[in-house]
Amino acid sequence: MSDLLAIGASGVKAYGRALSVVGDNIANAQTDGYVRRTVRLEEAPAAGDVVLSRNSIRPGGVSAAGVTRELDQWLVDDARTASGEAARQSARLNWISATENALGNGGNDIGATVTEIFATADQLSANPNDATLRRQFLNNVDESASAFRRTSNALGSAANGVAMEARSAVEQLNTDLSAISRVNDGLRRARAGSTNEATLLDERDRLVGNIATAIDIDVSYDANNAAIIRTPAGDSLVEGDSVATVTLGVSAGGLLSFGVAPTTSLAPASGRLAGLADGAAHISTQRAALDALAAQLSTTLNSAHQAGVDANASAGKPLLNFNGSAAELTATALAIAEVATANAAGNNGNILAFNAVRTSSGIEQDISAFITQQAQITSAVRAQEAAASGRRDGAFAARDAVGAVDLDREAADLLRFQQAYEAAARTIQVARETMQTMLNIF
Repeated sequence: MSDLLAIGASGVKAYGRALSVVGDNIANAQTDGYVRRTVRLEEAPAAGDVVLSRNSIRPGGVSAAGVTRELDQWLVDDARTASGEAARQSARLNWISATENALGNGGNDIGATVTEIFATADQLSANPNDATLRRQFLNNVDESASAFRRTSNALGSAANGVAMEARSAVEQLNTDLSAISRVNDGLRRARAGSTNEATLLDERDRLVGNIATAIDIDVSYDANNAAIIRTPAGDSLVEGDSVATVTLGVSAGGLLSFGVAPTTSLAPASGRLAGLADGAAHISTQRAALDALAAQLSTTLNSAHQAGVDANASAGKPLLNFNGSAAELTATALAIAEVATANAAGNNGNILAFNAVRTSSGIEQDISAFITQQAQITSAVRAQEAAASGRRDGAFAARDAVGAVDLDREAADLLRFQQAYEAAARTIQVARETMQTMLNIF
């Protein structure tokens, strides 16, 4: 009779734990990073007497051997890799799009204002003494310089923005590295197969996923399932009690560089940091190209204007002041009488020559090519981001098909374990009633 009670008690205990795990699954169905859990139920084998002793009698029944997480490690690793590449392309697209917006807001004005300079020069060639046209010509030169400054400032703001985001990303990465070290310590202390271990493993995988979204990493696990994280070059980030610190450097030109303290360099090939480095490099390239266009415009207009004489018979002065960057391009303060329209050929000879300069310099075509190239780059990166996002979503779906909580399946398990629990409880009740009946006989 005691054996029957023990069998019933083992069932109540095992199925009660199974019900608890199903309840955890249902409660965490929408929790990010939660992996479905099951209880390993094993038969508790019965045993007979041992000579001269009855201490080893085991009545049989069922036991809960431990909690298991339902996952495919290959699918988890694949999803982590796909997530890192998608994060790189997303960060890259964000800042290349920001560059396009900066050039679109000011860049189109660059082309338009340069065109206006040459258009007004053409009108002025027909009436070189018209004060209104002279004033308009100088205003157009000033507006073109302003457009270059606006565009350069917009690109400068984008460069500052990507640097700020990189600092935030590096801080979060270091926070996650420290956090996973603490989780690793908890895993070394956790009892194998316990709910606590499963919870720690969920947190470990979540943090590893966050780190892989920031940079590309190699991950392995020790005997306690603690994560060992290294860079692809083999530099340790988290191993044992050692946690590395990732550093950020920003050059004067806005380029980003990363390292592992104190002196090891780090060149991410995927992840958010790689995308931010790509974006910063693109912004730096476009700023240099804009500076080159500003220098080209300054040289073109100054050379053409200084070839003539003004209304005071003085040599033409520079129209623009270029001090090394588009951000410092300014128009020279000239009176309307100082517009050098004349040359030896006549009072409109020099301004007529502007049309030839317009063709030979190619400044308008170069600006147009600059804007068009940016649009093409943005379009290409957008396509790459869409492909990477699709690949990530597919990898996530494959991973979640194994490890995500399916409420229909949990409902079926809940009913099955509830019935098993009730049967075990009924076994105890029958044993108790039978024993009471037997006692009542006496």
